[in-house]
Amino acid sequence: MTPRLRVSAISFLNTAPLMWGFDHEDLRRQFEVHYTVPAACAQELRAGVADIGIIPVIAYQTIPDLVVIPKVSIAADGPVRSILLISKKPMEQIKTVATDSSSRTSVALCRVMMRKWFGGQRVFTAMEPHLPKMLMDSDAALIIGDPALTVDHSKYICYDLAAEWKRLTGKPFVFAFWAVRKAALDGRNSSKMDLPRTFQTSRDHGLEPENIEKLAREWAPRVGISEDDVKSYLTKNIEYSLDASHLEGLELFYQLAAENGVIPAVKPLEFIGEQARGVDSALAC
Repeated sequence: MTPRLRVSAISFLNTAPLMWGFDHEDLRRQFEVHYTVPAACAQELRAGVADIGIIPVIAYQTIPDLVVIPKVSIAADGPVRSILLISKKPMEQIKTVATDSSSRTSVALCRVMMRKWFGGQRVFTAMEPHLPKMLMDSDAALIIGDPALTVDHSKYICYDLAAEWKRLTGKPFVFAFWAVRKAALDGRNSSKMDLPRTFQTSRDHGLEPENIEKLAREWAPRVGISEDDVKSYLTKNIEYSLDASHLEGLELFYQLAAENGVIPAVKPLEFIGEQARGVDSALAC
């Protein structure tokens, strides 16, 4: 009997619609699911202890032999609310940044933006996401996920990195997508295992209005925000597609990451069922 594929998922509110089929339907019968933080998802794929993961998009560039599930992502086309650079001074005066140790893409985005648009290198130090400790010895702190949703903006200068990216580039930003180890697909009947449709359908069901209502009731007390805030966040701040505009924004991010020394070079995106064709031709997916 072929073992179930092992899924590494993110334990943040923003993934809740993607995980609807696993948490509220019967997909757990088909997959073995484990929840963790974004950076750990990437590490579990790299180590081969997971077969599928919601990984930070920057991690795709450094992990070999991955393919991407098309049309699904965690993205934003404006303020995202959950990726915040919280500072004691204006952006151009920041010299030291404490970064959430659970983050990969957001740290890379912060590095790219500072190097390209805000005057050169900064010192980045990874820390646990505890804001007072992070700001004790640093000018700014990068907080991601659910903790960012409860930050009191009246106490700090708060930069929403997705909003800043949109302002500077005019494009949406993609934070994460589903990636699969090629080796995990070897020997499996792809005609009977339509992974893209499975994961797209889970997302589609999670975004149905009545299910957003259910997620709001479940997650509001977990995060510490109101049900209305949960619904607004999931439907107005986060986007869950991976269409041409998202891929254009992702391509630009990869290019700038390479130009600014965050990654050594750009590895073209490869989607399930396709040979690597590069981001430009992948826009049709």
